Amino acid sequence: MLYIISSPIGNLKDITYRAVECLKSCDLIACEDTRKSRILLNAYGIDKPTTSYFQYNRFKKEAMLLEMLKKNKNVALLSEAGTPGISDPGLHLVSLAVKEGMAVSALPGPCAFINAVVLSGLPTDKILFAGFLPKKDGPQQKKLIEFANTGHTVVIYESCHRVVRLLNNIEKTLGNIAIVCCREMTKKFEEVLRKDAAGLVKHFQNTKPKGEFTLVLRLFNK
Repeated sequence: MLYIISSPIGNLKDITYRAVECLKSCDLIACEDTRKSRILLNAYGIDKPTTSYFQYNRFKKEAMLLEMLKKNKNVALLSEAGTPGISDPGLHLVSLAVKEGMAVSALPGPCAFINAVVLSGLPTDKILFAGFLPKKDGPQQKKLIEFANTGHTVVIYESCHRVVRLLNNIEKTLGNIAIVCCREMTKKFEEVLRKDAAGLVKHFQNTKPKGEFTLVLRLFNK
């Protein structure tokens, strides 16, 4: 069985009882980042074999993991943070396991974009999860224009190093729209800012952006 296990996005206490039990009983844990996963595993006394499985080694590891599944071994898929498969290379392993007819089970738990949408207070009837946009301005602006007038609540991930550039591109392509900016969710310095694009740019000119960012914006039909 392949178990898709959601891990905390910041606060280690956010893992579920069921996830801990599953991790303790599996034969192997495939981790996006073994060092960060080890912090979680040690916190809950989980002493199981681990292997790295991330974007740049997945082709080498997938054959081995699929072979274990064929032998009826239990493999847990653990993301660096949040739910495997959401802006995460775990999607590829899940797709292969499904294609091969393997048994797959998902254990619900933390997910940054769901947490941000709930915090935003924006409508949840139509949600467009965009994940990380292209890094270069041209492709990023093109992608943002595609979101215009969709009438969706749009969720975007970004790093602290590129968030100001993203905010400038949002203002350039979509106008000075209102944005809910969630930073370091569930962590000690969690912050939720509710400003327009220009206001956020000004804020981060005075306060250096730190941590992981999730932006939530509502694009109304005209």
